[in-house]
Amino acid sequence: MMARPVKKTPEQWKEEILSAAKKLFLSKGYEETSVSDIMEAVGGAKGMFYRFFPTKEAAMHTLGDRMFLENNPFEAVRNCPNLNGLQKIQKLLAVDRSDTEREEINTQAVSILKDPRILAAAVEANRRILTPLWFELLEEGRMDGSIRTEYTRELSELLPLINFWLMPSVFPATNEQTLHKYRFLMEVLAALGLPLLDEASAARTENILKKITSDGGEQT
Repeated sequence: MMARPVKKTPEQWKEEILSAAKKLFLSKGYEETSVSDIMEAVGGAKGMFYRFFPTKEAAMHTLGDRMFLENNPFEAVRNCPNLNGLQKIQKLLAVDRSDTEREEINTQAVSILKDPRILAAAVEANRRILTPLWFELLEEGRMDGSIRTEYTRELSELLPLINFWLMPSVFPATNEQTLHKYRFLMEVLAALGLPLLDEASAARTENILKKITSDGGEQT
């Protein structure tokens, strides 16, 4: 007698769908991957996908959030007793740079922010999740003297919004204009007591900005 197949729980379906979407987005690309491709990979009907995600864009947004929480750079630096606040932020940026899969997913996700609903959800998620984390590190740096600013709360609210201003799908700009905006931001942050510009982060960020501008930017 053949064994009956084990019925998957809703949570198992959701996890398998996100896992398959991640693999396909990384191998084929977001634009080239269809909902049918994802569900074929997990052995389910398209209707199962729409039980969890109203659109492919929503699945991409959820996947980005999930990947951040699975490899949270803030958690990675929180218990580093030998580092001051500024050094923890610099290490945080280095840890973030090392997560190449999430960087690739985030780069592919730039185009979906043209949808106002997705953009609003992303801004809200960044405010809710990232602002308290930034505030904790900035306050630590202010207390130990490594960050000289009176604007830790304002910076903690500003930093999660910077990426949206640099995205050409949100604020149309040429590659040159986007790079100029990035350099402007680094100067502003340094003037506010948060010097973050270094050769490694600058080179990485400029390469990402060039890619997202060429992929989804609008020439002005």
